[in-house]
Amino acid sequence: MSHTQALCRFLAELAYEQLPEPVLARTEDLFLDWLASALASQGAHPIPLFERYAQKMGPSSGPAQVIVNGTGSSAYFAALVNGASSHLVEQDDLHNSSVLHPATVVFPAALAAAQDLGKSGRDLLLASVAGYEAGIRIGEFMGRSHYRIFHTTATVGTLAAAVAVGKLLGFNQDQFIHLLGSAGTQAAGLWEFLRDAADSKQLHTAKAAADGLLAAYLTADGLTGARNILEGDQGLAAGMSTDAEPSKLSAGLGSRWALLETSFKFHASCRHTHPAADALLALMQREGLEAVDVARVETRVHQGAIDVLGRVSVPTSVHQAKFSMGTVLGLIAVHGKAGLTEFHEYALTDPAVAAFRDRVSMTLDPEVDGAYPQRWLGRVTVTTVDGRTLHGAIDEPKGDPGNSLSRAELADKFQRLARFSSARTPAQADILIAKVWDVRNAASMAHWL
Repeated sequence: MSHTQALCRFLAELAYEQLPEPVLARTEDLFLDWLASALASQGAHPIPLFERYAQKMGPSSGPAQVIVNGTGSSAYFAALVNGASSHLVEQDDLHNSSVLHPATVVFPAALAAAQDLGKSGRDLLLASVAGYEAGIRIGEFMGRSHYRIFHTTATVGTLAAAVAVGKLLGFNQDQFIHLLGSAGTQAAGLWEFLRDAADSKQLHTAKAAADGLLAAYLTADGLTGARNILEGDQGLAAGMSTDAEPSKLSAGLGSRWALLETSFKFHASCRHTHPAADALLALMQREGLEAVDVARVETRVHQGAIDVLGRVSVPTSVHQAKFSMGTVLGLIAVHGKAGLTEFHEYALTDPAVAAFRDRVSMTLDPEVDGAYPQRWLGRVTVTTVDGRTLHGAIDEPKGDPGNSLSRAELADKFQRLARFSSARTPAQADILIAKVWDVRNAASMAHWL
């Protein structure tokens, strides 16, 4: 049996009763975190473009809800818009070793299909776990080389979304194999957009969620796909990776719950900035430093950070600023936070942030690079204006599994994100939080929101 076949058998046989309580609770937490990210983008460019496209090309109503405007649509177009909206504010989750943002592709597809099919909350949780477990393993399989050119959440995300919907449709092992074939042949998404501050990142997740759902519904109706799309001579790894490891597809199935390793985002920026941001914040608090006391900051980083963040020198949009190491550290140093409010009010206009940005550099560090992607280490060297050299280090950024957000912190984050876009009042947000943490008892996800 190939590793792909083993993965598909696991997905077909996975049952709700097999899911440990910590996995179920974590899935609810991840679902809440995803919903907050989707709500936070309400009204923000480019999400209305996706809304208008769905209204023009899709039905005028339907069983699946578009979160940012509350309208009903088909499952396909709801997944499309919700996939875009939940990846805009850079607050959605990340799995370290796969460098995959699972929530922004798995939950839009799974929720839309669950509403379309009238599935229960338990069905939604099971499908989401399947999407996470498959997506994370496929991301790890594709290796570090894939991420240098391809946006893993776009490429692998298409397969993760497809698996979640396939689980809702009750696929057997053979159907999952065909499903991966049809999802994998659609996988796309390139990092080049970062150079231009383009809107492609939201298109990536929109298409991954919608195309994953498309592959699943067509597979259910009999469409066949390549049987060896992951490991084949002309498959995904052959075309998009130079260091793929097939054994990662099936490693620990049923014993290692990769979903539990997923990190929440604390800062509203690219995850590659978080280790250095936390290390700098801890150092400045420890030493009692202000931004004006800092002459230079050298961040010692892994190659992936340089590949992604090195494309942005002087950001020209708020979203691009979230991929600027100097801007993120400038917000941390000057304002003490790098949240949504700080980015929108100060990232492009505050002279103190810009001045600090120009004092930040990135250097490839062998220790940090060797630990990545399993561990995202934060290392900074600060030179003060009075000539001192200070070092800061953190091994687990805030939000990592070993330094995670509690349910109280997740609820606070949800309230902050909903308040940021005025998508929900505090009272309405409290109701949604309670509904998510009780979603396993929902008899049907239809009209659940």
